[in-house]
Amino acid sequence: MAIGILVATARGPVRSPELEREVEGISRRMLTLTLRNLERDGLPHRKAHPTVPPREYTATTMALELYESLVALTDRAERHRMAISAAREAYDREHVAGDE
Repeated sequence: MAIGILVATARGPVRSPELEREVEGISRRMLTLTLRNLERDGLPHRKAHPTVPPREYTATTMALELYESLVALTDRAERHRMAISAAREAYDREHVAGDE
């Protein structure tokens, strides 16, 4: 959930209802708690507006750095997806066959 929030805020300013729609399966209460914890860690910046909804979140410099790391990790996993799949199949063949 926190990763989904970080990804959404890294793309630009986003309001609470947009986050609630974008982060699949998150309740409003869990979104609020997660945002508070992330804000406490200095990752999103909250800006209050005199509108409804009153809050907008943007990624801080620290959050953008973390986002870049997450993108690099995701890219790495994607580049090696076939090798990872082959390694898992080989492991399962070896270990499942040995367990029977």
